[in-house]
Formats: sequence, structure tokens, C-alpha cells
Amino acid sequence: MFTDFGISEADWNSTPQSVKTAVVALQHQARLLEVRFTAYEQKLAALEAKDAEIENLKTEVAALRERLGQNSSNSSQPPSTDAPHHWRPNHRQPSGKKQGAQDGHQGAGRALKRVEEVDQIVDLRPERCRSCGRRLVGDDPHPARHQVTEIPKAQAEVTEYRRHTLACAACGVKTAAEWGAEVPEGRFGARLQATVAYLTGRLALSHRDATEALSVLHGVEISTGSISAIQRQASGALAAPVETAREFVRHQAVNHVDETGWRQQSKLSWLWVNATPLVSVFRVAAKRDAATAREVIGRAKTSIITTDRYLGYSWLATTRRQVCWAHLKRDFQAIAERGGESQEIGEALLVQTKEVFRLWHQVRDGTLGRRKFQRLIAAVQHRVKELLDAGSDCRSSKTRGTCRQIRIVEGALWTFVRVRAVEPTNNAAERALRRAVLWRRKSFGTQSAAGSHFVERILTVVTTLRQQGRDVLGYLTAACVSTLSESRSICLLPDTS
Repeated sequence: MFTDFGISEADWNSTPQSVKTAVVALQHQARLLEVRFTAYEQKLAALEAKDAEIENLKTEVAALRERLGQNSSNSSQPPSTDAPHHWRPNHRQPSGKKQGAQDGHQGAGRALKRVEEVDQIVDLRPERCRSCGRRLVGDDPHPARHQVTEIPKAQAEVTEYRRHTLACAACGVKTAAEWGAEVPEGRFGARLQATVAYLTGRLALSHRDATEALSVLHGVEISTGSISAIQRQASGALAAPVETAREFVRHQAVNHVDETGWRQQSKLSWLWVNATPLVSVFRVAAKRDAATAREVIGRAKTSIITTDRYLGYSWLATTRRQVCWAHLKRDFQAIAERGGESQEIGEALLVQTKEVFRLWHQVRDGTLGRRKFQRLIAAVQHRVKELLDAGSDCRSSKTRGTCRQIRIVEGALWTFVRVRAVEPTNNAAERALRRAVLWRRKSFGTQSAAGSHFVERILTVVTTLRQQGRDVLGYLTAACVSTLSESRSICLLPDTS
């Protein structure tokens, strides 16, 4: 005990008892203080750990709240995923007029067809005078006309081919007739095959709905298995023209590329689209990565590719890439909804975005010259750069990360300003994918690779033909005829002559 204070045993023994008692008491108090201090340190460490946990929970709650509040206006989610109660702002100014047709509005009734286009004419003549009852004769040179359009009952035609085997009267050898090239191998003709492809690929009917439609409308009894078999046949007929279209879009001046999830045998795959003004090509791929993006886009070094900010497109040079401003607007809206410093930056970016679209719409409509547009938008470019720089130093980690990522592709934000044919949004690709998204919601994807091939090919054909204003059912019929007769497949590309 005494050695703790550097006192020898002899000195300790000579120390008065009162001092010894005081020393012992002090030493006891020191030990108590040491125990209390240790307990205090432990409590302090526990409080610091709880504070850190609370901060982590606050961050997690904020992230969850932001995720819960995500919708089509502040994220990349499609409008179809919005909740029914989600309110979408209407930026149109109220006109103060009542709903519906206004006073003095000229109705747009159905126009009467020319007499040469009418299939049947029924003349209605009065028999007697409504005044004196005398019999009436003659024709009205200007009778009142009323036309009724009706759909005739369409019953499918069944053709039976009979191959006869005849015996020779001289030698007795039997000879069977050839089926001939005009006889289809399967049980369903080209137009019926095309109709199945149209119902399932253009109108997105399920196999059961397609069988019902064929039965009700045409009296054709067909199984769901036959629907799948016909889809495979139609898919084979479309393979060559779709591959030609795939090469065509890769060499166009401007491409709009996007992708959406697609399930094949319950496994997540991806449906890609490469859209141009007259041809759009779809492809179901196993992955959503840079390698697949390179394959979809191709090797053309002069095309300008419009995309969103997905990192799989980062290999594209900013000089040949346009980042979609519709996606940027959603990013800015998400920043504005975080409050505080982020809100100020986000709202300012939304103001600049509105100015971008205002100027662009004037250029698109021809009310603003391109050179003046480039001069006016220079101020917007400068302000956006300032705001992105401010956001890159923001206290919010999410805002900071978003702004820094946008700064990396900042050059690709303004490609539409210097290149005339480029638009500031990727709406062309999103419009092309909308039909596929609706199909996916009903079918939940495909069950085989063959089914996925049919999806990508029929979507390519339907979307492309509608872009060109061509007859979809007529093309599908011609494609099926070319397969049945082993003739050359018909072209899907536009007639540039």
C-alpha cells in the first residue's frame, strides 16, 4: 500500500497512524473514482454508438421516404407504376371555358361515301300523297342520304386437297399425283397465320383470347398449342427482314436506345430497342450491360446515340451521345424534393430545364431560328453548369452524387444544340417500348427462347410498319406467303426512292 506512493517500509512504520488512515482513505477514494471514470467512459462510448446508430437510422429513413415517394415525375419509373392517387401537375393555364364543345362549334360528323364506293343502295319512295292520297310516281333528283356501315359475317374457307393415285391400264403400275408447290404443308394458310401474328403481336392478345377471337369472328377452331406453333412459323418468316432492319438502324445518323426488363422462363432478361424515325428494332438479351449496349448500337462511329444516364452507355464519347433531358428533369425533381440546400439547387435546375424545353419547342415549330437558339441557350448552359458545380459540393450525399455523375457526361447534355437532327429527349425509344411494357404486364414475359424471338421480331415489324404508315396485316400475310412458297422474303426497310 505504502509502496504505491514511493514510501519505504521504514518510513511507513514511523508515520503517524492518523496520516496512515488518511492515505488509506485517499487510496480508496482514488479506486472508487477510477471505477466511476471507467463506467463513465463505457456509458459515453455507448451513447456515442447510439448517436451513430440514430444518425444511420435517420439516413436510412430519409432514403426509404425518398424511395417511397418515387414516381414517374422524380425517377425513371414508368407512369404505369404510379399509384392511383398520385397527382400529376397540370402546367396548362385554365382557359375559363366550360368543358366540351364550345358555342358555335361545327360538328365533325361521319362524311358520306361516294356513290361508287357504296355496295348496296336501297331507295325508299312514298307510295301515296300524304294530303290527298293519290298514288305517287317518279324519282327525287336530290334524295336525303343515310349510310349504314356493317361488317359481313366472315367465315373461314376450308380447302381440301385430294391427291389421287391411279393405276396404269397398260402395265398396272400405280402412280400418285404430286401435292404441288401451291399446296401448303401445314393446316393453316398464310392469311390465318398472319392474323394470329397480328392478334398476338399487334393487339397483344393472349393465346386463349386469340383462339376465342378466331372462333367468334371467323369460325376457326384452333388450340392454344397451334397458336404457339403459328407464332414460331411467323417468327421464322420475319427473321431475315428483321436482321436487315437491324443492320439498317446501326448506320443511321441518330439512334434512340433504351431497355426495359423482360422475363424469359421466370428469369430476368432485358428487352432493348434501337429506334430511328422510320425503323425500330427490338432485341431480347440476357443482360443489361455495356457489352450488350455495344452489340445493340453497333460499330458505326458517326451515329449519335440518345440514351438515359445508365452507366452501360459510358463508353460512348460525349460528342456522339445525347443524354435525355426528360430523365434529367426527373433527377432534378428528386433533388428539389429533398429539402434544404438540395431543394434550392433542384428548383433552380428545374427552372433551367423548363427554359431548355421552351426554346427547343420554338426551334422545332420553326418560330425560332437555330442560330438565335444557340445564342439564347448559351446562358442556360452556363447556369446549369454553375448549379451542377454547387450540387457537387452539397451536404446531401445523394444530391452530391447525382450532380457529379451528370457533370461526367455534361458534354452530352447539349449535343442537340449543335447537331440539327438530334432531339433533347429519348421519347422515341420510350414510345417504342410502351407497347412492349403493356404486353409484359399482361403476359409476364415469355417461356422460351423461341417465344422471345417472336416478341423481338413481331415488335420490330409492327413498330416499323406503323412508323412508315404501311399495312401491318398485309405485310405479315406476304411474309407468311413467302415462307410457304419458299420465295424471297419481303423488305421491311422504307422506300427511300
